[in-house]
Amino acid sequence: MNEIRTPIPPAAPLAGSPAPVRRRRRRWPWLLLLLLLGAGAGGFAWWRQGTPAPTPVQTVEVRRGDIADLVSSLGTVQPLRYVDVGVQVSGQITRLHVEVGDRVEAGQLLAELDARVVQARLAQNTAEAARLRALLAQQEASRDLATAQVQRQRTLAAANATSREALDAAEAQLRVIEAQILQTRAQIEGQEAVLANDRTTLSFTRVVAPMAGTVVSLTAVEGQTLNANQTTPIILRIADLSRMRVVAQVSEADQPRLAVGMPVRFHTLGRPERRYEARLQQIWPTPEVVNNVVLFSALFEVPNADGALLPQMSAQVFFVRAEARDVVLVPLAALSGPPRRQGGPPPTVQVQREDGTLETRAIRIGVTDRVNAEVLAGLSPGERVVLRTAPRPNAGRPPQGGPPQGGPGGGRP
Repeated sequence: MNEIRTPIPPAAPLAGSPAPVRRRRRRWPWLLLLLLLGAGAGGFAWWRQGTPAPTPVQTVEVRRGDIADLVSSLGTVQPLRYVDVGVQVSGQITRLHVEVGDRVEAGQLLAELDARVVQARLAQNTAEAARLRALLAQQEASRDLATAQVQRQRTLAAANATSREALDAAEAQLRVIEAQILQTRAQIEGQEAVLANDRTTLSFTRVVAPMAGTVVSLTAVEGQTLNANQTTPIILRIADLSRMRVVAQVSEADQPRLAVGMPVRFHTLGRPERRYEARLQQIWPTPEVVNNVVLFSALFEVPNADGALLPQMSAQVFFVRAEARDVVLVPLAALSGPPRRQGGPPPTVQVQREDGTLETRAIRIGVTDRVNAEVLAGLSPGERVVLRTAPRPNAGRPPQGGPPQGGPGGGRP
């Protein structure tokens, strides 16, 4: 018998069961598109981060000003002429006639020492000299008598009225007296020398000024006893303050840069607004070593008519190697390399045009200091140059003829 089979309809999909294969195939294109968009966005972000942003340039305007190539150092102000006044005899100071700051003339009385011992010795030696002169007068009288006796004996001897022995004795007595006279005269001369020494020693008890000047130091007081047997005690110093000398200490690195006759300007630490000018006169060949640093002494003189410069003042000294006034200046930070005046390629700078573009330009350099350089050719005032390195303090400003504040040997020239 034939069996009839009825087709069974497909069961409905249960909740949570996977979608049909056909629908899943329709979602793949959208998923792939989303993946491509995400990858593109990530790649763009990575590209933006890896690309450096344009760096803004720092420029400075080219100006006119003064510039100087200086060698700076510290110095000490000293009197050009001075003398230490001492005493040549021992004794107690009984009177001081001057004080520090007094103006004295040559030969003026400065101090007095106790002269009683010297005066007593002078009186004793004077009396001895008087005694010798009296003795000489006595001997000269004896000589006159002996001379007369010799003449008498010779007359008697011619008449055979005396013996030869009497004549010889009279002549011998005359020679003895004459010898005594010579001896006494020599003693008188020696005593005169002693008296002269006593008078000189007595004069030493009055200390006078050997030169005109100003008393700058006083190391003794009234009542002080001085002993001049071993060394000469110094009681004061007199200095001529009308002309001063400055002794500057220059390092061994800067010493070859100095030359006798070069201009020098300096100011004291107490009055930096007042500038003095001079010429370098001497460089001592023997250095001084201070804390393992070799220093050479450079000396020059300066007039001091108003007395503003005083001994032992500290001075900020600037030796002028070269200088220029009212010239075109460019900061050293704008140069492509170290400035070269002779030989080698000229330095270059980047000049910013009005439209913001940059132009590389070769320039010629003259005088330089620690901040700026003189432009001899290649730049004009008002143009702007690019700073290649971090600008130094005061870069681009017209300098005042000296190194910047705070640098080695900084200060106002």
